[in-house]
Amino acid sequence: MRKISTDKAPTAIGPYSQAVEVDRILYTSGQIAIDPAAGKIVTTDIAGQAEQCCKNLGAILEAAGLTFENVVKTTCFLAEIADFKTFNAVYEKYFVSKPARSCVAVKDLPAGALCEIEVIAAK
Repeated sequence: MRKISTDKAPTAIGPYSQAVEVDRILYTSGQIAIDPAAGKIVTTDIAGQAEQCCKNLGAILEAAGLTFENVVKTTCFLAEIADFKTFNAVYEKYFVSKPARSCVAVKDLPAGALCEIEVIAAK
């Protein structure tokens, strides 16, 4: 098991790793829209937050020697299901290979985030 960490994505806000690689499979922790430079969420709309989530994931994938093309499964969490269409407009710019996906609305997300994305990627 290899832990993946990069300063180009937010540090974990709890007792977990940004990502873990096992047998050529990468499992990321969920990424919310924390700007790694600011150390907090700086965008207040769903499009901006989805964009930051994807940038954070991109940095973690890069640290593991992967790209969005390696992603085989995503799990997406939305604070408001009404944001589904706007979220998808951002999501599809990054996940062009169309990996398998689950997307659900949840009651709350950490730090008041509007969305969170986690991925599984293969080498």
